Amino acid sequence: MTGLPRGKVRGARIAALGVYVPERVLTNDELSQFLDTSDEWISTRTGIRERHIARIDQATSDLAVEAAKQALERAAVDAGELDLVIVTTITPDMVFPATASIVAHRLGATRAGAFDLEAGCTGFVYGLAVATGFVAAGIYRNVLVIGSEVLSRSLDWEDRTTSVLFGDGAGAVLVSPTENGSIFSFDLGNDGSGAEYLGMPAGGSRLPASHHTVRDRQHYMKMTGSEVYKFAIRAVADSCEKVLSDAGLTPQDVNLFVPHQANMRIIEAAAKRLGFKPEQVFANLERYGNTSCASIPICLEEAWASGRLQKGDLLLMTGFGAGLTWGSCLTRWDL
Repeated sequence: MTGLPRGKVRGARIAALGVYVPERVLTNDELSQFLDTSDEWISTRTGIRERHIARIDQATSDLAVEAAKQALERAAVDAGELDLVIVTTITPDMVFPATASIVAHRLGATRAGAFDLEAGCTGFVYGLAVATGFVAAGIYRNVLVIGSEVLSRSLDWEDRTTSVLFGDGAGAVLVSPTENGSIFSFDLGNDGSGAEYLGMPAGGSRLPASHHTVRDRQHYMKMTGSEVYKFAIRAVADSCEKVLSDAGLTPQDVNLFVPHQANMRIIEAAAKRLGFKPEQVFANLERYGNTSCASIPICLEEAWASGRLQKGDLLLMTGFGAGLTWGSCLTRWDL
């Protein structure tokens, strides 16, 4: 890494991709049966029409394992060849042990290290940056990064401001060495002054579980939507501009822009500010809602399967979320 400009790396690629979403689909019309809302209200404000919901017996690790298996099968890599498993999530199976430890065991990754990474909805980009660093430095050869969420367990289903937004799913990528270095630029950031705008107040050391925290519904996600909206548009545009500038490129050079799928208004506003044409932007928010750390890999799977993303394309990914965090990655698609 010595001598390279800040934020640039060489020697790593996305070698495989895998995705899993639960079968159960929850539509806006179904939500309107027990919430004061409607399909029109949700879709016009967010762009979401439906989302996938995990079965009662499925936890975050279960979704992660399925996505990981698909990625490993496509790469023809045995789990025993993995050096590191990173699970990025805001809905771990439990506070500890790490969900990644459970996933690595179930995969049979007996020689791999494993840890969880929590950076809000930006977690997948953060995890990809960590994996790229390990591979580019020559420390590891095969690092599995999994964004997996069962957000339906963290929602207050009496609160229409949050419960209509989120869904469950998982996506995994295998990061491996390459001579060409197809992953080549990152920008990661954080502004803790906005931590109060998005989070789950209770359940940690600040507010451990008690009668009062349960009574006051503090174990559910809380969000100040207007503040997150303003932050997201600014953070996405600034981060994307920086990562492109570091690489000596412009938005016109980008074949596909894949932002975190939180709200269609945010995606459209950020794309407009950056000067992207509609055909450069990929979104599937309508069918999945906000799946947090899983949203970008789920988008990659659909874009790749539909031909919107092809080998050699310049791909720009960006995330934003609780923290408040943000992060962008520039890569040449190599699958």
